[in-house]
Amino acid sequence: MTETAVGLPRRFAALVKLEHTVFALPFAYVGMLLALGEVPTAAEWFWVTVAMVGARTLAMGLNRLIDAEVDARNPRTAARELPAGLLSRAQVVALCAVALSVFVLAVFQLDPLVRWLWPVPVVLFVVYPYLKRVTWLCHLWLGVSLGLAPMGAWAALTGELPWQAWAVGAAVALWVAGFDLFYSLFDAEHDRREGLESWAVRFGEQGVFVGARLHHLGAVGLLALAGIGLDVGPAYWLGVGAVAALLGYEHSLVRPGDFRRLDAAFFTVNGVISVIFFAFVLLDSIVG
Repeated sequence: MTETAVGLPRRFAALVKLEHTVFALPFAYVGMLLALGEVPTAAEWFWVTVAMVGARTLAMGLNRLIDAEVDARNPRTAARELPAGLLSRAQVVALCAVALSVFVLAVFQLDPLVRWLWPVPVVLFVVYPYLKRVTWLCHLWLGVSLGLAPMGAWAALTGELPWQAWAVGAAVALWVAGFDLFYSLFDAEHDRREGLESWAVRFGEQGVFVGARLHHLGAVGLLALAGIGLDVGPAYWLGVGAVAALLGYEHSLVRPGDFRRLDAAFFTVNGVISVIFFAFVLLDSIVG
């Protein structure tokens, strides 16, 4: 087996941070479970999973393509696959084309509503990398992009988007935007030099901490609001409580001037949050 056959898939997986799918995929499953009030069929699980993996791969590939030159000038990101020359632009374009094809194929196995709506997330994916060049609201755009996960899964199985689906989607959007505010601290100095916009550049460290807390309080509130409007049981409310507790723990890990545990707050805790909440919603659907 050639080095390319072995190394290329590994480089593609590293490019799109495949392991970070854990942030969005469990919330797509949450959307399915809350939409149906019961456990979906194996086919529904499969096609929603395929759609999510395709969409996220496309989003990350586009982000890396559009930001390749910016990444090359940032010491934190200069070793990424495109700036480092480990992958060519043509290879990443090909990956994006395959991911888009997989996403659209999966969408057409689901409710007719999403066959009309699939361009919406693609537009968001294309626009997002450019926003940091013009506005500090880029974090909210990223949140909305991931907030489509539960909404898309909801619509994909029922053909409907009631207000409860919007509430869950908005909760995910605020959750993602909140932890992305923390992440912007990594690049604050670089962004200032490059003339890029972020919450950290606009409001400083203290503003990041205040903004993240407000976003995450809003996320918990919206999950509670969605629960009030749905026929959910105790396990759902235990899940909301777990999300609140884990977000509180996340905020205890970092403080202004001390970012030593920022990686743990961003990667580990947020991955746990999405999986734990999904587990409680799944239990609620099973116990029902």
